[in-house]
Amino acid sequence: MAHKAGFVNIIGNPNVGKSTLMNAFVGERLSIITSKAQTTRHRILGIVNGEDFQVVLSDTPGIIKPAYELQTSMMDFVKTAFEDADVLVYMVETGEKDLKDEAFFNKIVKAKVPVLLLLNKIDKSTQEVLEEQVDMWKEKVPNAEIYPISALENFNVQAVFDRILELLPESPPYYPKDALTDKPERFFVNETIREKILLNYDKEIPYAVEVETEEFLEDDNIIRIRAVIMVERDTQKGIIIGHKGSAIKKVGIQAREDLEKFFGKQIHIEMFVKVVKDWRSNNYQLKRFGYNQK
Repeated sequence: MAHKAGFVNIIGNPNVGKSTLMNAFVGERLSIITSKAQTTRHRILGIVNGEDFQVVLSDTPGIIKPAYELQTSMMDFVKTAFEDADVLVYMVETGEKDLKDEAFFNKIVKAKVPVLLLLNKIDKSTQEVLEEQVDMWKEKVPNAEIYPISALENFNVQAVFDRILELLPESPPYYPKDALTDKPERFFVNETIREKILLNYDKEIPYAVEVETEEFLEDDNIIRIRAVIMVERDTQKGIIIGHKGSAIKKVGIQAREDLEKFFGKQIHIEMFVKVVKDWRSNNYQLKRFGYNQK
């Protein structure tokens, strides 16, 4: 039987469930899932392997009008998702009208590859509203196949995956067949810590944070991690640490629990907070953190 392989790129507005869908496909939590917008900053690949297929899924940042350099870089990741897709998955939620950026929306309508439009969070909608939504999207994106789904409840997710397999071109695998992602271990340490910061702090704090794993030392039964949490201002540093270190301790405990599940080993984690002034607008820093590809 011929082997199929291809790139399936998931795009959409912030917070529509792209990361939840990708994690449902892959069966591992590769992407941050929180109720806050703009949690995915990179383009993260998740790889699903079968005997005669390899699906390379790509979760991308939610589409926004960039307000600073970091967000411009995030939108560059979305642009590349159009360039190498074999199948484009455009994700919307019930009640949405279109993408935040018209140029991106036009790219979807004019896409040369198959487009699957997933109407997510249907568990929060009535049958009547759902039918209206399907009709509206059929008109707006006539080139798309429409699937009502609930990524969180795993409703219709398998049907979408089966359709993706049908649409994939014949091709040898792009990655080793035991690969789960293209990202190194340190990336998942950074993202896990960042996720806990998103869950535990309010307002601007989580968006002003970047995490860098400086040490990742693995033995047979323990991984020792040293990570630096970077913020933009001294006041943010104080908030991250909290009274007598209580806030950062909570983040460390939560991150350790998740990382022990992810790596299947005992984790020892040390975290420090460092001020890197205005890193989100600094091209050198953005390049260092893997955002600016130029």
